[in-house]
Amino acid sequence: MAFRPEKVSELKQIIHNHLMKMDIHGKIREVLSETLRDEQGTAHQMLSEADFLHALQRRGIIDDVMKDLHFPQVAPTHMETGSPPKSIPHLTNEENIRPTKTNIDPSRRHLYLQVLGGKAFLEHLQEPEPLPGQVCSTFKLFLHFRNQRFHSKPVPCACDPDLQEGFLFQIHIDGTGEGGKMADATNMLSICDPVHLVLIKTDTAGETALVSSYFLDWRTVLSSPSGKTCLAVELMGVGSESKLPAGVLTISLELYPPLTDTLSADIISTQQSLERQRTAEKERIFLVYAKQWWREFLEIRTSNQSKMVKIFAQDENGINRPVCSYVHILRAGRLLESPRRAARFVSLLAHEKAPMVGGGEKHEQWCTLLAFLCRGKGDCEDHSTLLCSLLLGFGLDAYVCVGTKAKGIPHTWVLTRGTDGSITFWESLTAHRYLHQAIDPDAPPLAPQPKPSYPYRTVGCVFNHQSFLANCQPSDAVELCVFDLQNQSRWKAMSEEALKSVCDSCSTTSLPPLPPLSSSSLDAAAVSNQLELEMRYLISEHRKDLNLTTVWDDHMSYLLSSALSAYEMERCTGVSCGNEEFQDAIRRAVPDGHTFKGFPIHFLHRNARRAFSTCLKSRFCEEIVCCRGDHVRLALRVRVFIYPENVCAVWFMFACKYRSVL
Repeated sequence: MAFRPEKVSELKQIIHNHLMKMDIHGKIREVLSETLRDEQGTAHQMLSEADFLHALQRRGIIDDVMKDLHFPQVAPTHMETGSPPKSIPHLTNEENIRPTKTNIDPSRRHLYLQVLGGKAFLEHLQEPEPLPGQVCSTFKLFLHFRNQRFHSKPVPCACDPDLQEGFLFQIHIDGTGEGGKMADATNMLSICDPVHLVLIKTDTAGETALVSSYFLDWRTVLSSPSGKTCLAVELMGVGSESKLPAGVLTISLELYPPLTDTLSADIISTQQSLERQRTAEKERIFLVYAKQWWREFLEIRTSNQSKMVKIFAQDENGINRPVCSYVHILRAGRLLESPRRAARFVSLLAHEKAPMVGGGEKHEQWCTLLAFLCRGKGDCEDHSTLLCSLLLGFGLDAYVCVGTKAKGIPHTWVLTRGTDGSITFWESLTAHRYLHQAIDPDAPPLAPQPKPSYPYRTVGCVFNHQSFLANCQPSDAVELCVFDLQNQSRWKAMSEEALKSVCDSCSTTSLPPLPPLSSSSLDAAAVSNQLELEMRYLISEHRKDLNLTTVWDDHMSYLLSSALSAYEMERCTGVSCGNEEFQDAIRRAVPDGHTFKGFPIHFLHRNARRAFSTCLKSRFCEEIVCCRGDHVRLALRVRVFIYPENVCAVWFMFACKYRSVL
């Protein structure tokens, strides 16, 4: 019997809630301990699974589970009846899944990865155990395998964190016409995609930090006769701590359905060794080619030595990879509608340089895409490679530029070339766009020259997923640079075949798999309402401390919505519209003889207290919040605009009106 996906989700939720309600785990532990005592009292025999199931049945545990378990009748879907569907509980693909006979496709092979707990996270050795209801730092584990993403529930940070969840991955065959077949041992042995594990820490202020990024080769389970294996995974730190252990996770791997013919451990290790050797050889050949290419580039002119030409970059695990491997063609499906919307999404990911202990020069760290998305913040290189990937997905001819901005600070941004030869710069940290027009140094002194509006000073190289070109023009100043990338006298290109040998995911096993973007799980209206209530409370309490009363004007608060919508639209499109209607509405809402003041502000987080503290640092906002006078009325509107990955653009607008007194 086949179940619809929504029906399966409902059944899983009902069973899970019922088992948790009756404390099934506690009852099983109790029966197990009693059975072991009975066995030890009679004879020292091995307790079998059948004995344990018989003990559960004898105690009536199984009967109790089934007796109170009721499944409500679910009406047919709207596609079957033509009527709107009824609301039913469901699980998303990011929630914990426990495999049963009813929630796996028997025609497909599945990998059930179960995290059984963490140990030896020594940085949190002195972490006090949180009290009930107390806010504390938390760990959250993210996983990605063959276009499937999951995450665990947050657990309090501790030396031995209670990370215990299971995740069900489908193992499918990529070959044309093979997708519907069940993967056998030979097929699975050829699947070299690892399970990417990313551990994120969130502190009490909501700030995130990348703890570890680990690539798990799951194929050891193919040699297990029972189809199940357990292993301890040592997670290493990131960046400057990539050689130091961060902690250990105990992980169980299980295949559903189990293999009838398993592989020997020698065959698996031989396959893994061959893959590593093949990858190492390709990387060695590319390194030899890159050194030769660099020598030829320096021979063009001696000044090329000082240009920002970056061929390799270190990821969070300290592994050197070609910069082209950080860019992919990334399609966002229906999550992002346009290139400018994609630019806005990338700019909302917070900018933070790679953390390091002590002073000195900036530590280089180009994050893998999953680590960047899970952490929700990164350096300009992470933003630029993501934006370039998304623009490529929208069909644009996009490249990442490596150069400097004011005061010689290293920087990266994105360039797109139009079919008419126009060059547009995209600043990934702000979503600003700039049209580039080169200055002609040979033009007469009085000839009009374009005035650059962009903040960039020099450019050393540009690259994307299949091209790498170094600037070999006499000057690397952006305003003098001509972006005719096909002109070999201006740009020295690397061999596309050489780049493909190490940057194509099909040709090497050392590249991290490309994760898809995930849709948001937040409700924009609910989050906006909650933030607005919290901010109103903070304003009222602040005015109470100043011995001021607070009277809210709900009508004027509602009118502020159109202004915030216009501000967000302008950030997305660069076009200002809607302000005329807002100004007209405010003129009608403010009586003669009254004064209106408004103050909009934008944040990347949803912490009302942090936002209020920042707002009070502005003289204009403080004047509104602390307004004194005759017939003072306050207004507040909060709008939260939701993007993929639970990324938010949070707008606050504070306003007041009062009667002017001469």
